[in-house]
Amino acid sequence: MVDIFLRPQLAAEMTKQLLKPTALEIGFRSGLFLSGLRRTGKTTFLKNDLIPALEEGGALVIYVDLWSDTQTSPAQLVHGAVRKALTDLQTPTSSFLKKLKALRGAEIEAVGFKFGFNLETLGKDGGVTLADALTEVVDQAKTDVVLIVDEVQHAITTEDGQQMMLALKSARDAINPRPNTPGHFLFIGTGSHRAMVGEMTARRNQAFAGATNIPFPVLGDDYVEFWLKRLQGDGYTHLPSLNVAAGAFRTLGNRPEEFIRAFVQLINSPVPGSDPDVVLPVIATTLRSAAADHELRKVEELGVLAQAIFDRIASVEGDARGVFSNEAAAEYSKVVGREVRVDEIQPVANELLAANLIMRRGHGLYGVTDPFVQEIWRERQAVLSKF
Repeated sequence: MVDIFLRPQLAAEMTKQLLKPTALEIGFRSGLFLSGLRRTGKTTFLKNDLIPALEEGGALVIYVDLWSDTQTSPAQLVHGAVRKALTDLQTPTSSFLKKLKALRGAEIEAVGFKFGFNLETLGKDGGVTLADALTEVVDQAKTDVVLIVDEVQHAITTEDGQQMMLALKSARDAINPRPNTPGHFLFIGTGSHRAMVGEMTARRNQAFAGATNIPFPVLGDDYVEFWLKRLQGDGYTHLPSLNVAAGAFRTLGNRPEEFIRAFVQLINSPVPGSDPDVVLPVIATTLRSAAADHELRKVEELGVLAQAIFDRIASVEGDARGVFSNEAAAEYSKVVGREVRVDEIQPVANELLAANLIMRRGHGLYGVTDPFVQEIWRERQAVLSKF
């Protein structure tokens, strides 16, 4: 049986809005940003629904996940993905050329693209720019080029990442407004930090200011129904009603992994005579807190000072400021139980950054990487403060 819940209708709608927009949807060509919490199915949707739909529509799709290698700069990851895609286009047997040939027939000579620049210089000082490279691709392919950047918020945490975003804007502005352009350059960014993704389209100093920004459509009752039928097909009978299961799914933040984990507990540890409609909500409430344990355990393992720094950042709404100030050092000292020098703070903050627990959102500004983890941390601190 199928294990992946597909969302073809949503993918078809987005593909139409991107590749064949109406007059009211033309703004999608300025950029589309989707924000949603981690582990809610964004990447699964991109890889199994949206990318295939875009490719079926004749677009060349380039995908890169900025969370795939946090030790490599976002700019290097994007340039590497574009370079690989363009290298493939020089090969007559590339999958894209085969698909383009199938769509266009004799119109396309599948002999591989010939570029008028040295591809190895892409992203290097004095080398070919993203605008020039992508313009050549659009002109030769005579179709749309779609770049999808997963966890896009990481791009604005470094100077070269911000410069890369400006270069992508330049590519968009060089290609899309041309009269009778044979294709368009479309940018899609997805991110798990809704505030940061929002800033990428709302702040005037950001490359894609004014682009479309919408919440990622989370999985709903149809996903829950899909898994209940899947379990029934496997012979499981001690299952909750759809309404209760859907409520548990929402409790778990609409996260498939946690939802499946809840059913594993329900089925593998049955209580004789128990009602699954009563037991599942209890399991979901427990797992909701446990879902953040892995990330919070990382904070604890980094020591008491790391916990104090994380708490200062997690306790505020929006940006946390003054993380390295004398006032902050005094607060940390109370938690640690000894005097904390200002010069001790930066190395520990860097460890939190390296562990993807916090993010630098600007000069002197910090935030928690995953808002869900931040929410659980606040709840636990509120309980601890009562004792």
